[in-house]
Amino acid sequence: MASSKRVTVKYPLWGEEHSLAVNKAGSIRRLQMLTPAQPHSARACLLIVHGMNEHIGRYGEIARYFADRFIVAGMDMTAHGLSNPVLMKAHKSIEAGALAYDVSRAYLEQAQIRNLQPLRNDLEQALAYLIDYSNKASGKSPLPVFILSHSLGSLVSASWLLQAGNAASTAAITGIIFTGPAFAVTEVPGWRGWFQNPLIRFSFHTHEHFLNPHREPLLLLLWHQLLALLSVPVQDGLIELLSLPGLRNLFSPTRPDWVVEYLSDWPEERSRLRRDNYCIRRCILRYVLAVEKEIILFRRRMAAFAIPYLLIYSEHDPITAAWGNSDFAAVTYTRHPHNEQMVLAGKSHHEHLFSSPALRKQILRKIDSWLELRLGNRKT
Repeated sequence: MASSKRVTVKYPLWGEEHSLAVNKAGSIRRLQMLTPAQPHSARACLLIVHGMNEHIGRYGEIARYFADRFIVAGMDMTAHGLSNPVLMKAHKSIEAGALAYDVSRAYLEQAQIRNLQPLRNDLEQALAYLIDYSNKASGKSPLPVFILSHSLGSLVSASWLLQAGNAASTAAITGIIFTGPAFAVTEVPGWRGWFQNPLIRFSFHTHEHFLNPHREPLLLLLWHQLLALLSVPVQDGLIELLSLPGLRNLFSPTRPDWVVEYLSDWPEERSRLRRDNYCIRRCILRYVLAVEKEIILFRRRMAAFAIPYLLIYSEHDPITAAWGNSDFAAVTYTRHPHNEQMVLAGKSHHEHLFSSPALRKQILRKIDSWLELRLGNRKT
């Protein structure tokens, strides 16, 4: 069993709180928002989309950076942050004067996630709310809308944009910034990778080929299809078994220590992450497999992605391997003249918006210049 995780501080709120009803059962999603001092001066809307097992509360400094000229919002998606009932109770308990609240079981909210559709629904709802709010606050014609996404949030955003296609819901999207997008699976670094990476690659390879023809010589294609047909049901069945109540308490992996070392290149931020128990420390295996399958589905369709983007990633990021980003760029980069990449050569950290101060300043300046490019060319 994992050691107890206890929250001892209030959740970091950086903006005005908004609660969005999800269903008749009373489920809600928590959204925060900042506006310029004079809302009618806002030039655009910016929705921040967080990554896997983190929360939007971490993005206060980033939100404030843009809020002097944009209407900025961020939502805690399904099972994350204040949209996670356990973490919401922890926040309210500390707010009421408690010294600590045990959040060890917060990860169990992942049990409902068999694919990323609940998170895509969250994104769509947050965008609709933000657009409606901005129309009323700015008093202008609809403002351009940007998405600033990280890791799993990038996969959620990109797959939603592909799913929505040319629908009116995507018409307002002027561009998207991807940081460390989850377009590839993890490549565990060091000696641990000698044992874990072959299993990760085998699972990814077999699921990618499961009843899905590839451009290969016929005999190799048949071999891959047979291997996938025999192994994937066994893998999926085992994962489902280990994700059931009781067993998932034993077999849900905790986040290994090496992950924090690769999240930021700044020791102060890594120390902050270790203390932040609103970040979830365990994952139900069903959720991990769902993310892997979503990556595979996205890769099948990613050549159709047509929204202008700025893609930021580290050359040696082990958490979301760089080959996923280079594959994505190879089939999409020429689809729009404003598509840009910022590859951090020699870097291995994953959370670029939480880089050391000098590098973060450089990254934010790049984002600024790209946003200005898009705002100056809103008709393209």
